[in-house]
Amino acid sequence: MTGYRIGFDSMDHETDVASLPVEGKLPRWLSGTLLRNGPALYDVPTSGRPKTFRHWFDGQAMVHRFTIDAGKVAYRNRFLRTEAFRSVREQGKISFTEFATDPCGSIFNRFFNRWKGNVTDNACVNITNVGDRVVALSETPMPVEFEPDTLATVGVVDFGDGHGRGGPTSAHPHVEPGAGTMVNYSLSFSRESAYRVYRVRDERFAREQIARYGTQKPGYMHSFAITENYVVLAVYPFVANPLSFLFKDKPFIENFGWEPELGTRIVVISLADGSVRGEYTTDAFFAFHHINAFEQDGELVMDVCAYDDAEIIHATYVDKLRGMIPAPLSYAVRYRVDLDGGTVSAARLSEEPFELPRINYGAHNGRPYQYAYGAGATDREGGNFLDQLLKLDTATGKTKVWRAPGCYPGEPVFVPAPSASREDDGVVLSVVLNAAAADSSLLVLDARKFQVLASANIGHPIPFGFHGHFTHP
Repeated sequence: MTGYRIGFDSMDHETDVASLPVEGKLPRWLSGTLLRNGPALYDVPTSGRPKTFRHWFDGQAMVHRFTIDAGKVAYRNRFLRTEAFRSVREQGKISFTEFATDPCGSIFNRFFNRWKGNVTDNACVNITNVGDRVVALSETPMPVEFEPDTLATVGVVDFGDGHGRGGPTSAHPHVEPGAGTMVNYSLSFSRESAYRVYRVRDERFAREQIARYGTQKPGYMHSFAITENYVVLAVYPFVANPLSFLFKDKPFIENFGWEPELGTRIVVISLADGSVRGEYTTDAFFAFHHINAFEQDGELVMDVCAYDDAEIIHATYVDKLRGMIPAPLSYAVRYRVDLDGGTVSAARLSEEPFELPRINYGAHNGRPYQYAYGAGATDREGGNFLDQLLKLDTATGKTKVWRAPGCYPGEPVFVPAPSASREDDGVVLSVVLNAAAADSSLLVLDARKFQVLASANIGHPIPFGFHGHFTHP
């Protein structure tokens, strides 16, 4: 059985299709563009010994564009023409430091170049808008702008604040509730490392620092949470000694180690003045993705896709994924932080595995909400990857499920209906790989009933990607 292995093959062609074959009927109101991002090139063409990027996060970025209008769907894809991609394609070599892949070089060059000229510009994780500019993002501080219609690469964004690029960051910036500004953080490594939380107010990409949170043991974080009044950093005990980047001959992520005795620190920072409202410790867990967070009756409520530990990092190396080796699964867990009392409680929202979460972001980001959408797994041992979509009612724990034999869906993107009167009025869009047919489709589900409305067949398989967003015309 081929199974989901095909989702980690390299894809080497770019295409434009004016009209995909559509089965079913798209809602009349659904008009706009779904942009998706993800790795598509893992294997480096070379006349010598074959080279392969080591981790899922290391594959070279491809952007996918689905344009929906008048019941039709057009499709286009393009590789981001980054320096990292050009090195692979034109020179047949890996020249830049990736998440878990290092080019050849001395230990000292690794340290001094890691967050300078030798860091990758391979922005393969997410997409966001800043004003009228559209950028692809990863965890390196080098957003790559591209033209949203043609998908042509414009280039690495030059931050307009005079502070350089900084250190690793999140590929999941937030829109500040009620303000519309972008909020993110970056991590600087030093004797006392620091998370720097900042705003970006407009398309000049000038960063305005909100807060600085210092720490002796910086933890790896892929995302963070935001509420109407706070930024919330969940610092998992997957931590690094900053000196390890100098003295250990390891790729970036392999400098981090699991130290569960530290517990997980939940750091609550005021958006108004940057002060630390509190630092709260709970049992050790790890997460890539926050679902949502909000304030309620003196508590901060934080929902995450939680793993027991950080083993998922090692389980997503390309050789393990291609070998279809079972991987750990995450579950939707709600953490309640008593902001004055200092206690933290935790409870699963559902017993269904849950990852790649999305919500009705425009209406409920940082505020109370009821529904979350995610990808899950029917095999509770993690042996069949993510093979179903879920709609989770966070109030009751009940779920609605979509699945189809041999199919592997990606992140579900919620699109609200223009006349929505309920939180779940709209559709859910997901790019689904049909492994047996060796092709992919854009799936459209009615978000309320979680039933299929339509699908648009692409005609070839799309490698498993990560994140994206939908924009109306």
